[in-house]
Amino acid sequence: MTIKPTISVIIPAYNCEKTIKGTINSVLNQNWNDFELIIINDGSRDGTLEIISQIDDTRIKLFSFENAGGNVSRNRGLKYAIGEFVSFLDADDIWTSDKLASQLQALAENPQAAVAYSWTDYIDEHGKFLLAGTHINVNGDVYEKLLTNNFLENGSNPLIRKEAIISLGGFDESLNAAQDWDMWLRLAAKFEFVCVPTVQILYRFSANSVSTNLARQEKSCLQVITKAYQFRPSTIKNSLNVSLANLYKYLTCKALQKPLTKDKGLAGAVFLCKYVFHESSRLERANFILKLAVKVIISVVFPNLLNKMDRKNNS
Repeated sequence: MTIKPTISVIIPAYNCEKTIKGTINSVLNQNWNDFELIIINDGSRDGTLEIISQIDDTRIKLFSFENAGGNVSRNRGLKYAIGEFVSFLDADDIWTSDKLASQLQALAENPQAAVAYSWTDYIDEHGKFLLAGTHINVNGDVYEKLLTNNFLENGSNPLIRKEAIISLGGFDESLNAAQDWDMWLRLAAKFEFVCVPTVQILYRFSANSVSTNLARQEKSCLQVITKAYQFRPSTIKNSLNVSLANLYKYLTCKALQKPLTKDKGLAGAVFLCKYVFHESSRLERANFILKLAVKVIISVVFPNLLNKMDRKNNS
């Protein structure tokens, strides 16, 4: 007789040999031990599968498929999940050891909520702290706030009652990016959220991450915003420009992350113009906008010089 675990953790894994062991260990080292760890090997061609196979823990369930992308992998994991709650973790991110226990307690204390989320900080490819996340604390009906600002920030964050996410049909496999934001919005449209106000997710920035493809990010985020606006137009009408301003502020800052290139600088210039157009408080934010504009210009004219200076400062 199979005893059902309380939580199903799902990791989509594709060519992540450099980070997958640390990610898996951050799950195995959780204070809450009653979970299954479902790893969907999404057609990896590097040493990912070998590294996973060397980890001996009966809670790990490994399934391999041909490459189909993160959305399909998450949905595949959902089909195998037998826990009452489910949480997703990208193969390069890290959880603190109290993440599952704290979120499970929050849901136990707030039975009306279907989603518990925590705060995120950002690390580099070597695991060093880069910057703090938004650290926003809102509870209950968070739909409008989540549309204007994806304060969950990534796909490695929430713990979700599985019946809630199953009722929505899982992740939208037509989206090339922003699929996590879309899923959290669809959950927020029907269910309450509860916040665990502490940093429990360490999101890794890397040059090869999906989120660095700026054009794809813009297209998918606009799809998500449009769909959300159509779902609840009376509530969101006044928030649409705020959503677009925050989106283009985010994309501008992403374009200006190192390593800098002329193409990223030019993309940043376009995103900055769109940000200014949609930002109703542009006069109050003039200094911030000016700083972004200066960085855009330097990125276009002297990207290699700035990269060399950065490498020198870090050496």
